Amino acid sequence: MMIGLQHYLILSAILFCIGFYGVLAKRNAVIILMCVELMLNAVNITLVAFSRYVVPAMLTGQVFAIFVIVVAAAEVAVGLAIIFAIYRGLEDIDVSKIDLLKW
Repeated sequence: MMIGLQHYLILSAILFCIGFYGVLAKRNAVIILMCVELMLNAVNITLVAFSRYVVPAMLTGQVFAIFVIVVAAAEVAVGLAIIFAIYRGLEDIDVSKIDLLKW
């Protein structure tokens, strides 16, 4: 039995759902960032799988996956900097307690 496009899409959907659940259910900001990264990796799997099975001669899915990885790295750098700044002031990274923009 060969692994087909459906297997990659099912794997990607499962990973994306796990990440989406983590973003909605967790309170820790670091865990939320990790779940966003999991969702982006699920998208990368989908991009590469479609590129491999739909147009194998072109590398468009791989190129887009590299762009997603670059954006994810920038998101992690900015997100962790914001979390560290908030932690210094509040000494807690529970997202339900962060209300710096409220009057």
